[in-house]
Amino acid sequence: MAEIAFEHVAKVYPDGTQAVHDLELEIQDAELMVLVGPSGCGKTTALRMLAGLEEITEGEIRIGDRVVNDLTPRDRDIAMVFQSYALYPHMSVADNLAFGLKLRKLPKQEVKERVQRAARILQIEDFLKRKPRALSGGQRQRVAMGRAIVREPQAFLMDEPLSNLDAKLRVQMRAEIHQLQRRLGVTTIYVTHDQVEAMTMGDRVAVMNAGHLLQVDTPQVLYDHPVNEFVAGFIGSPSINLVESQLARSNGHLEVSLGEHTLTVDDQLARNRSGLADYVDKKVILGIRPEDFEDTSVEPDSPADRRIKVKADLTEPLGSEVLVHFSTEATGVVSSAAAADVGEDADVRLGEDEDVSTRLVARVSPKSRIALGKEIELAVDTTRLYFFDPETRAAI
Repeated sequence: MAEIAFEHVAKVYPDGTQAVHDLELEIQDAELMVLVGPSGCGKTTALRMLAGLEEITEGEIRIGDRVVNDLTPRDRDIAMVFQSYALYPHMSVADNLAFGLKLRKLPKQEVKERVQRAARILQIEDFLKRKPRALSGGQRQRVAMGRAIVREPQAFLMDEPLSNLDAKLRVQMRAEIHQLQRRLGVTTIYVTHDQVEAMTMGDRVAVMNAGHLLQVDTPQVLYDHPVNEFVAGFIGSPSINLVESQLARSNGHLEVSLGEHTLTVDDQLARNRSGLADYVDKKVILGIRPEDFEDTSVEPDSPADRRIKVKADLTEPLGSEVLVHFSTEATGVVSSAAAADVGEDADVRLGEDEDVSTRLVARVSPKSRIALGKEIELAVDTTRLYFFDPETRAAI
């Protein structure tokens, strides 16, 4: 097992495109690190540079005690699991698992033992004689992972290995991969664009955008304390609500506007975010996560100065929760995370026309009886508001 380090690593392609900028990242021994970000953010390029499939332009990559910049992929002692299973269709499962070991000319008995051990770990012992075409998608992915396990490498590199599976199987497989990594204790780097995968699997998560590493921390810290609006918008589902707002001080308390409504900022939050004092009587970007709203019929004791009255434009009962879509006169801000996914300018506003309202979403209790088209009152948890500088998009 080994620690892995990227030290000031950059990648520039011959046409001048810079895919990765000055990447500084350390992965601890036996850690499961997830690289997450929108398409084209540089996460797969970083993984391929670590594997030796892409040359680095500058910087240093270390696996354990070795600088591996000039080593071939086979000499780096890593194993990759790709999005495509890349199994040999004419070989049985057992032969697929053993193929790489046979190329390395390992003794037959050792090959057999490693194959049996991997099959037992992955619960595919009953499929060893089958060909890949006789397996389900989940079983094929287990075989692909088995080929990595039998290698007994210093590190696993996984590039969106679950993308080809249906939603239910993805949930099952990500839990299995997490448990497997814990059992094996192998340093693992897992690349995905799915923030739910990242949050549920990673010991730590590294968020990337446009080739830059924005923040590395535990999933909960990323959720609670994003360094900027991009991270806040990327982590969490449904995504955080973002609107232009005005900060003011009244009767010794900070107040923030939400369109036609005014909310009192929790005093403890105001003290924790001391930088807010510099934005009094100025514009800020206000962020409210959908789960920080609640129907006041379910939460009747919420203070009056932390409530808003809106009309339910759309309700989505999901069993364990209800998503309520409502409109406000506040000018919406397009999350730069959402803009990166669709290739738009992050500075586009949703509400530039005064007649256009901004659609927000609340996640409320299933006990709520909110009816479509009716006026409702929502409580806002103002201990959990997010504030961002409108120019830099950095968290305040």
